[in-house]
Amino acid sequence: MPDPFRLLEVLVLLTALVGFLGLIWRQNLFLRALALDVMGTGAISLFVLVASRSGLRTPILDRDELIRAASPDLAWADPIPQAVILTAIVIGLSIQALLLVTIARLSRLDPLLETTSFERLLLESSVPASSGRRS
Repeated sequence: MPDPFRLLEVLVLLTALVGFLGLIWRQNLFLRALALDVMGTGAISLFVLVASRSGLRTPILDRDELIRAASPDLAWADPIPQAVILTAIVIGLSIQALLLVTIARLSRLDPLLETTSFERLLLESSVPASSGRRS
């Protein structure tokens, strides 16, 4: 029987890959933000999976559990990756919020939110208006 952690690792890496491909192939800014969120979810899920490999029990102990904790057969979860995961979730959420606000502001310029139209606007604004005239 295959290892369930191996199957979950493959699915999580596939999720991150799908997000990365969506980030590359899509031209709509909203769809790119969505693909970035999918890729971030895959990365966070990978960290959760790696952190749970050592065990699933919470390392918060009361007096009775402290006595039983001496037995080596209990597998405890590592709290350090869990703290890093929580921090990554909060930072990812704030970045997504900032990105969506920026996309909403850009939709005033072009409601289609296509990257090619924004590149065209950028090129038009960088060319000086007096470059075509001779004085």
